[in-house]
Amino acid sequence: MMDVRGRSPGKKQISYLRRLAGRRFREKEGRFLLEGVRPVEEALAAGWEIQALLYTPEAAERERTAALIAAVRERRGELFEVEEKVLQTLSATVTPQGVVAVVRRPGYDLSVLLAKRPTLLVLVDGVQDPGNLGAIIRSADAAGADGVILLPGTVDLYNPKTVRATMGSLFHLPVVTGETALVLASLAAAGLRVVTGVPRASLPIYRVELTGPVALAVGNEAAGPSPAVIAAGQPAGIPMPGRAESLNVAVAAAVMLYEAVRQRATLPIFQ
Repeated sequence: MMDVRGRSPGKKQISYLRRLAGRRFREKEGRFLLEGVRPVEEALAAGWEIQALLYTPEAAERERTAALIAAVRERRGELFEVEEKVLQTLSATVTPQGVVAVVRRPGYDLSVLLAKRPTLLVLVDGVQDPGNLGAIIRSADAAGADGVILLPGTVDLYNPKTVRATMGSLFHLPVVTGETALVLASLAAAGLRVVTGVPRASLPIYRVELTGPVALAVGNEAAGPSPAVIAAGQPAGIPMPGRAESLNVAVAAAVMLYEAVRQRATLPIFQ
């Protein structure tokens, strides 16, 4: 069997990696920690830069981990073999898989995204729960959206819980950030209409034309979308004949996305 052993990281390197648990440090460094075999496989397959891979001796004995080690070595990433107790200090999960990668954040940019003439985007305005944001990104990926835009007040995209909740979709479509006024002006200039999910809006989503270029906006779990986002586009609601006041924001985003899919579909099953 090929020797897959890496060198041991020093105290300063471990300290640096632990600091990547903080949002500000992640943003400053342009890196984040990615945990688990499958997520690292997804990142590699999507061409993201894995700068370092840390793994336990036990994990290195497994076939998939050994393949990851070989792939990172081939791409000239650093390899570190660490004891399980050390890796646990970097882990954000209850049952670590013995694999943590240091990944460089991609340089996605709003202007580049809009230059590709997208026809379906998701605009996330102040969503606070990492699981909700991850689920929104996952639904956007599944629905064939061209990208996701995060407005100020939204939870960190590279929060470990957010990354896990995307189930790999983070690596499949661009997710960009921007200031509200600039994003709304840029969407309008690019010819994209904003349709904003608002509970109990008078116009239901299925009566809104979604076949043209559109950005579907969802807002904060408690306060909903900001006034600026609501004013910039068409408010639309999801019919709720039951007694619930509102839907979970990730569920609402999925419903809106799949109404767009339904309207755009050409398969007989949708007609």
